[in-house]
Amino acid sequence: QVELVERGGGLVQPGGSLTLSCAPDGRDLKDLAMAWFRQGPGKEREFVAAISWMRDSTLYADSVKGRFFISKPYDRNSMILQMVNLLREDTAMYYCAASLDYYGEVMSRYEFWGRGTQVTVSS
Repeated sequence: QVELVERGGGLVQPGGSLTLSCAPDGRDLKDLAMAWFRQGPGKEREFVAAISWMRDSTLYADSVKGRFFISKPYDRNSMILQMVNLLREDTAMYYCAASLDYYGEVMSRYEFWGRGTQVTVSS
């Protein structure tokens, strides 16, 4: 079992920036592929971004390409999602997910999930 702890949500104005982090409790991040999904008001949960250190690869949803950046700081066992130029439609609950053997955009393939952190983009 891997517990995922998310941090960094909040309220930000359109055009602003926010950074989310996700740390796997008791597990080396490099053993996992990790991803962010989000669920906006009245919407289904959707893929945002994913990262695999073993594959040295990242994936992004088209809606966030060039604005969101997923990475792992070299000195911390955590994954971060840097979000810039935020839009109102980015408002959602953001969920961290992890898998021991899957890397991709399919939500059901991720075994471990965090509880979510709220991001609200509003003036």
